[in-house]
Amino acid sequence: MDLDFAQLRTFAAVLDEGTFDGAAAALRLTPSAVSQRIKALEQHVGRVLVRRTRPVSATASGEAVMRLARQVARLEQDTAEALGLTAGRDEYVSVPLVVNADSMSTWMLRALARMPERHRALFELHREDEYHAPARLRDGTAMAAVTSVPEPVQGCVSEKLGAMRYHAMASIDFADRWFPGGPDAEALRHAPMLTFDRKDDLQDRFLRRRTRHRLDPPRHYVPGAAEFVEAARLGLGWGMLPEPMLTHTDGLVFLAADDPFDVPLYWQRWRLESPVLDALTDVVRRTAGEVLR
Repeated sequence: MDLDFAQLRTFAAVLDEGTFDGAAAALRLTPSAVSQRIKALEQHVGRVLVRRTRPVSATASGEAVMRLARQVARLEQDTAEALGLTAGRDEYVSVPLVVNADSMSTWMLRALARMPERHRALFELHREDEYHAPARLRDGTAMAAVTSVPEPVQGCVSEKLGAMRYHAMASIDFADRWFPGGPDAEALRHAPMLTFDRKDDLQDRFLRRRTRHRLDPPRHYVPGAAEFVEAARLGLGWGMLPEPMLTHTDGLVFLAADDPFDVPLYWQRWRLESPVLDALTDVVRRTAGEVLR
């Protein structure tokens, strides 16, 4: 299948920008030219690739083409760098990544800051639950991801980084009110619980392991890593707090100090010989090794 590189770049721009007009502005083309390139690409592969919604989205076939478009762009940039064609230019390399909130708040930014300047990398971070991150690799959103799924997505390689350790914690007043006899099943059934978002099942997995029951306590949704810890500190509910964020535990107590919960984390990246991805993998591996268990 002989695909046109300009059409692939246009296709990626449409999905990145969310509209044909946005892609036209980014590529310095007319909206009509963008539309013609997308139609030509769809005719060539014989599939509808883009849902004309707002924002536009890729069909299942479009997701496969999107992965190819990003990989071609990555190889083009690597080749230009190897040939010295980017020397002296004010050009940067865009690297989209998928990272879970707790990793982003505790170690990932430190890893990205260690990226060698010669690669001139700009990072686009997509926050996603660690168990749902592989979907963003499959649909071409990202080149690499931090995930708790060890099996590599097709076209990717996977390596274990370590484990993020969590502790069930609450404010002193909250623990005194809701767990006077300790965090048994009955108390955990009724005590308000903190949850990051509707994809987050960490607290539920802890409950199942500890009580051997499927409990459904009342819950608050707090979609921010630092805000989640602060919500526990303020007594909104109990939650599983990441150990690297517990540099001080003023006002917080462990509900089950002898029962931590470890979440394994893996690094999945495209299976490409890319200097940028190789350098990124190195800084991610080293930094994760300093924080994770």
